[in-house]
Amino acid sequence: MSPTADIPDDRDPRPRPLLPDGAVDPHILNNLRGLLADGQSAVLATVISTTRSVPRRTGAKMLVVDDGRRIGSVGGGEMESRVSEEAVDCLADGCSRLLDYRLVDPGAGDPGICGGEVTIYLEPHMPPPTILVIGCGHVGRAVVDLASWLGFHVVATDDRFDVAEGLAEGLPDGSSVVVRPGALADVLADLRLAADDHAVVVTRNVQVDVENLPHLLATEVGTVGVMGSQRRWDTARKSLLDAGVSETDLERVTSPVGIEIGAETPEEIAVSILAQVVDRQRTT
Repeated sequence: MSPTADIPDDRDPRPRPLLPDGAVDPHILNNLRGLLADGQSAVLATVISTTRSVPRRTGAKMLVVDDGRRIGSVGGGEMESRVSEEAVDCLADGCSRLLDYRLVDPGAGDPGICGGEVTIYLEPHMPPPTILVIGCGHVGRAVVDLASWLGFHVVATDDRFDVAEGLAEGLPDGSSVVVRPGALADVLADLRLAADDHAVVVTRNVQVDVENLPHLLATEVGTVGVMGSQRRWDTARKSLLDAGVSETDLERVTSPVGIEIGAETPEEIAVSILAQVVDRQRTT
């Protein structure tokens, strides 16, 4: 039996239990879940094969967090420093990778002298993208339900407090959906939208769209989809241009949003919209 070399997380100062070399420490996975829930990214490094003498055996794990922290250990020393450097690139491109290390001759550039070889798998874990649903009517509720089921971080908003609160009251216990009633400008003041996030505008009329879109287009959100007919969008677009919104900004908007499947019911429209969102997420 040997102790794990995990670096204790500040939130859990309790003594760490002794585990057999190669055993999976639940502390690592619990920390990963907590990081993702807090909106942080991390790379999970796992020793997947070894030969001869090495500092850690198959199954040893380490988290490299986007803020530079390391939780756990895959062997320490120079090798672990190199793993951490590779993890930074892993977070940047979102791609997993295999790392092979020879621990024989530091003079030849090896990161150790134990005498063995180690293969480490790096797996990036990012918090789920956010989808902002603007409008909590029938279609908005269907989009919220389906987007939540698909694993998005869902934020729903409506300037009608009673409608937004009605959606919130109908959510199942334990739902992670965030409902923010009020003006969109106020909601966006506390919500950071990035290029891999999405916004779906499913409001009750053109005027609400025209009021909301300038605020939405001022963010870095990657996907902006607006529900409605082509005629409705043409009307909204003209009003937005007259209000000073640029052609370049309006090119970011997809309207009518959703793929053509002959959708009629709110649930079918939600399928159409989310199918397009997922397609763009997977192909761009």
